[in-house]
Amino acid sequence: MQSLIGKKAPAFTANAVLNGNQITEGFSLEQFVGKKEVVFFFYPLDFTFVCPTELIAFQDKLEEFEKRNVAVVGCSVDSEFSHFAWLNTERNKGGIKGVTYPLVADLSKTIAENFGVLASDYDYDEEGNAISTGAPVAYRGLFLIDKNGVVRHSVINDLPLGRSVDEAIRMVDALQHFEEFGEVCPANWSKGEKAMEATQESVSEYLSK
Repeated sequence: MQSLIGKKAPAFTANAVLNGNQITEGFSLEQFVGKKEVVFFFYPLDFTFVCPTELIAFQDKLEEFEKRNVAVVGCSVDSEFSHFAWLNTERNKGGIKGVTYPLVADLSKTIAENFGVLASDYDYDEEGNAISTGAPVAYRGLFLIDKNGVVRHSVINDLPLGRSVDEAIRMVDALQHFEEFGEVCPANWSKGEKAMEATQESVSEYLSK
């Protein structure tokens, strides 16, 4: 699938769990358009091993995202009922109790497919029947979506490779800096550091230091 960078994030409406304890229908990222940036991330499955470390890590840094007026939303191919059960299981028993940002249910796998992170594919047997090949779960995809609903950053990890939440925050800072000041952010830039104007003179000055 082609990159979504610079394109509108695929629209969807789905069931989700909010605040760790409320199942809702008709959840959509459209509610954030014009109001907030969104960090929308996929993980393979509830009740697994690397996944709770990531979801809890996002919760641990949720205040940092909220200070930046950024919504965090997770998604997997599990049902909303599986999400609810996991969210209400103690952490010392493999759960993620205390996670409060929304978890979207993608039981049909269409959201993962539309975002290009579905690990499985489809082939046909000799009789022409569609068969699934590969793991029917989502890769560890993350998408930074701006206030216009456009994807500005994405990263997709294979199933065994956990992500850096700090890097997601850094990319939020870079996007917001560019939008506020019009300056571009060089390699390894962090909030508070000097950025650059998008000119050759600015680049030469930056590299000469």
